[in-house]
Amino acid sequence: MTDKTKIRPLPKGKPAKRTERDGAVRAKPAASPKKRQGADRLSWAVLVTLSLVISLLLFPNILSKPASYKLGDIAKRDIKASHDFLIENKALTEADREKAARDTMAVYDFDNAAVNVVPAIREAFNMSRMLPVPPSDLYGSDEQSASEEQRTTTEDSVDYNIVKNRFFSILEIPPDEDLFSQLVRFGFPSSVEETVVRMVTAVSGRGVVGNRAMLKNQIEKGGIVLHEIYSKKEISVTDFDRFFDLAGARQYVENQVDGLKASMQPPQLAGLSVRLAQALIEPNLTFNQRETEARKELARKSVKPVYFRMKKGEMLVREGERIGPEHLLRLSEAGKSFNRIDMIGRVPAMAILIGFLLFVVYIVSLRGTKSIRADGRDLVFSASVLLSVFTFFWTYDYVADEIARGFGSFSSTALLFAMPVATGAMLISIFQGTVMAVTFSLIISVLSSLLTGGRVEFFLYFFVSSIVAAYGVRNCYERGILIKTGLLVGLMNAVLALAVEMIYGSLYSLEALIAATCGLFGGLLSGVIATGILPLVEMSFGFTTDIKLLELGNLDQPLLRELMVRAPGTYHHSVIISNMVEATAKAVQANPLLAKVSAYYHDIGKMKKPLYFVENQTGSENKHERLAPSMSSLILISHVKDGAELAKKHKLGREIIDIIQQHHGSSLISFFYQKAKDRMGSRGSKSTEIKDEDFRYPGPKPQTKEAGLVMLADMVEAAARSLVDPTPARIQGMVQKIINKAFSDGQLDECELTLKDLHEIAKSFNKTLSGIFHHRIEYPEVVERTPKKARNGNTNHAATEDSGDKKSEDKAETEKGLRRLGLS
Repeated sequence: MTDKTKIRPLPKGKPAKRTERDGAVRAKPAASPKKRQGADRLSWAVLVTLSLVISLLLFPNILSKPASYKLGDIAKRDIKASHDFLIENKALTEADREKAARDTMAVYDFDNAAVNVVPAIREAFNMSRMLPVPPSDLYGSDEQSASEEQRTTTEDSVDYNIVKNRFFSILEIPPDEDLFSQLVRFGFPSSVEETVVRMVTAVSGRGVVGNRAMLKNQIEKGGIVLHEIYSKKEISVTDFDRFFDLAGARQYVENQVDGLKASMQPPQLAGLSVRLAQALIEPNLTFNQRETEARKELARKSVKPVYFRMKKGEMLVREGERIGPEHLLRLSEAGKSFNRIDMIGRVPAMAILIGFLLFVVYIVSLRGTKSIRADGRDLVFSASVLLSVFTFFWTYDYVADEIARGFGSFSSTALLFAMPVATGAMLISIFQGTVMAVTFSLIISVLSSLLTGGRVEFFLYFFVSSIVAAYGVRNCYERGILIKTGLLVGLMNAVLALAVEMIYGSLYSLEALIAATCGLFGGLLSGVIATGILPLVEMSFGFTTDIKLLELGNLDQPLLRELMVRAPGTYHHSVIISNMVEATAKAVQANPLLAKVSAYYHDIGKMKKPLYFVENQTGSENKHERLAPSMSSLILISHVKDGAELAKKHKLGREIIDIIQQHHGSSLISFFYQKAKDRMGSRGSKSTEIKDEDFRYPGPKPQTKEAGLVMLADMVEAAARSLVDPTPARIQGMVQKIINKAFSDGQLDECELTLKDLHEIAKSFNKTLSGIFHHRIEYPEVVERTPKKARNGNTNHAATEDSGDKKSEDKAETEKGLRRLGLS
């Protein structure tokens, strides 16, 4: 016997799976269209229900109508803020608005005189120079009489009054006869014109205001806005000294006389320049009250209202208090922010978000996998755990608020670390596997973080905690593992809680200590709750855990004891198979415990008619000799159905029931099929009238590695019993032949066994069977032979007959035994 056992390839051209031409097989598919439709409907129902219920729990206030109070009413109960909202501080808001209005700079329209006055001065002087220039002797002592004569002459030649009026009209100043006559005497000299232009421009450029006191007051408040009328430019001015009032401006011009007299000839021209410049100076800085008020109003409106925040859970009014203005304001604002129509709209919106999350996760990760079976129990269980954990967290959130409010030395956030969210991941991992638990952890972490206000750190906390819990119980053979995992999760939670507190800078505080303690307690609580709930889940959903398998694997179980009494050959056969699959399962990544326990119970249906099975026939009589082949095949097939019914009656669990139903797959009972064909042939009938589907097991074919292992072990062990001389070489050939036959017949098409797995199975089976059917020591013959007893009695020479060389007819006897088992 070699260590490396090979599986012979299929004959060339032969398909691995049965086709319709090979004959219709009564094996049930993994999920019929009808079952798949039912599963889809159940999936949609679960998805919609979960989404709506969770959304309602996230917005519970839409289910209750807020109490209505008036000023002076007595509060019937404590009223707390159901959500965060803001209340406007109207007094502070109004104060800020008034301050903004006060801080708004006054607007002054600035009319720069140089734009209009300078052109007017030049026009007036140019026009007035049309008057004749007075004679030079007018500057003498007889100046008065000459002047009168000249004036009369002028009045005759040019209308003097028209020019005068026109002069003052252009300059827009009151007429001054003396001033005009003096200018006429000197012929409106250009020096006077330039001096007036320079002085008026200098004074007007700085700005002349009518009410200097008001201007000073406004500048002292922060300055003014100087709006140039013609250029539309605006500048901020805070220097009050740059401006003149009317008197100050004229005084400024008056102070220029002495300097002008030194530079102007004759000196009288300085006085004329000053007088004309003083007459032309007018206020050009005007307060624009309309624009200022408009800007103040805009500043008021730009000030945002001042609010103070009411936190969720904060007390608005206590029971028995009289409703005052402040209470009424809080209740009113709470009612405004709680718009029932808006809240009702939030529920379907949140339901859509959650629904899409569940739908995408289900389609991408779970649909069509072994984690979700067609009967829907897995889906219902997952949804129940999800909803239970979420509801528990929802309730715990309110309890944590009340506890924290009672102490006051820490916040409710620290208590949230004690929430045993990891319980759900533990249960899912135990009953549905680690992959399903990871998916569950993601969803419950997202939903739990929504209850904490969408804080990412809590999502990470719950997700890591759940993943560690799911991994810790992946191989749960005893209930103590749950407590150990809970302790591990608790230690992890304590570190994570400190990390979260460190983010907010409160590591060295009472809250950090409470958070770490709560994290440790939450992990332990998860293990304790999972330990208590585990049996309830097993009974409610019919699941089978490794713990239950250990209980069922006890050979003192009533069903196994009954099998041992009523069908001892079948019992022995089952024990051998259990050893075979247990030794093989780990090598093909199957569950050794499930395979072993399923092997114990796979043939319990034979207890109803034990003598119709060869391993229980102790005498020479074979009951099938009196029956038609079709009836014999029905009796053999019925043990699968009978076994499933017994398993359901004794609540062995779905996994074991599935393996009982699948351990023969849709294989052909070839002995009775061939016998029926031979009988029909002897009668002259066509052999095609015998349909092979009438001699096949109903299936379904093995769906899991464990079911495939039990099928192969059952076939191999039964065939090994028929070997006359079970040498290692014969065992190896027999194992290879049977596995090839099962593979060629398509019995392994629907399970997860690969060709590599089949090589490992063959190697392990050879090793186990060689150990069971080993060669015995040949004892010397006894001189005096004892009389031969009855067939069903004990014989002393049985060992001698089973040892040594066999006769040539042994091979024929072996082939006959294999045919009876349907393996040749």
